[in-house]
Amino acid sequence: MQIPTAYIDGYAKGREADPARADNYVAHTTMGDPLAEAAVADLDPLGHADSSRLIAAGMTGDAGALRDAPRSVREFFESLAEPPDWVDLPSLLPGCRMFHRNTRLVLAGMVGGVLVEGFSTNIAKSFFLTGRLRDQGVRRLKQNNRHMLEIFMPGGMDRHADGWTHSIRVRLVHAKLRHLLANSGEWDTEELGLPLSSAHLGFAVSAFSARLLKHLKSLGASFDEEERRSFMAVWRYSGYLMGIPETILFRDEADALEVFRIGRICEPPPSEESIVMASSLINSAPLFAGLEERNERRKLAGYIAQVSRALIGNELADELMYPPSSTMGFLWKFRLMNRIEAIRNKLNPGHARDISNLATILDVSQFDKEGISYRLPDHIYAEQSSKW
Repeated sequence: MQIPTAYIDGYAKGREADPARADNYVAHTTMGDPLAEAAVADLDPLGHADSSRLIAAGMTGDAGALRDAPRSVREFFESLAEPPDWVDLPSLLPGCRMFHRNTRLVLAGMVGGVLVEGFSTNIAKSFFLTGRLRDQGVRRLKQNNRHMLEIFMPGGMDRHADGWTHSIRVRLVHAKLRHLLANSGEWDTEELGLPLSSAHLGFAVSAFSARLLKHLKSLGASFDEEERRSFMAVWRYSGYLMGIPETILFRDEADALEVFRIGRICEPPPSEESIVMASSLINSAPLFAGLEERNERRKLAGYIAQVSRALIGNELADELMYPPSSTMGFLWKFRLMNRIEAIRNKLNPGHARDISNLATILDVSQFDKEGISYRLPDHIYAEQSSKW
């Protein structure tokens, strides 16, 4: 196994904790997505209009429109025609209910918890190089929320439904960005492995699922064991559609937590890019929440940083150069206020909480007037790429 040099020290520590998982994680740092990459490579010469049309045809199952598509594109969509045997679509409904009952806490756990934890790894280097979060941070975060909203809509993971198509869209975008980054002259594959590698995607989906559940409990969310398993199942199928190999894709919550734990050990310490990306995330959140007044944005960013420190712990927060703050009793107070609000809304015959939860996720999700775009990025730098 060829080990990217950035992982040599972490790999040694990972093997002390769990040799098999460490071997598997580091092996996937050099693995991409051959099927999606071949399709994207053959679509590239066709231009935005034709490539978008063919992707849309694949998403909607328009076999006639796909007839003249490159063979790699047809094979890509044919591989997704049927879900794997372990997918039970009706069992995803309890996870959808849990998501919509706890939407605001899900958003808090994502922004303050798992996204920051993701940026503590070398994932940050891909985002930093493209500048996507710096140049178009609000749009990027809203696209992320839109994907999450769609996979947790009832029926959203059915074939050709919006959760299904958004997951595949993410896969194609990753394939194109992987190509742009690897051929940019600014990415050192021998040091870092592949950009947007299978290891990083497997780590990310483990964080979005199992790690997020942990943060949700810390924030006071309510869910039972059936909803818990269902929530994990939604993310597992979405991860599969996003092209994560089953060799690094978690099986259940316990497995996901181990992928996350060993991945964190194998990854190098947070880099300068990690610090910049975590700061960009925290400071972008007030903007996509709609705050424009400077003092209000600064106050909310400070509060989000405090929530984040309480979730990720002081050690990582200090490594990411968070402003110093005390978190003693913070999560207890947060949960108490959440319970008070839940009781107040439960007494409201209009069920205002459910409405506000849906309104919240809609407000912070990306909806373009022309509908979902199947355009792919065409430049490594976000500010020089066409809109996608």
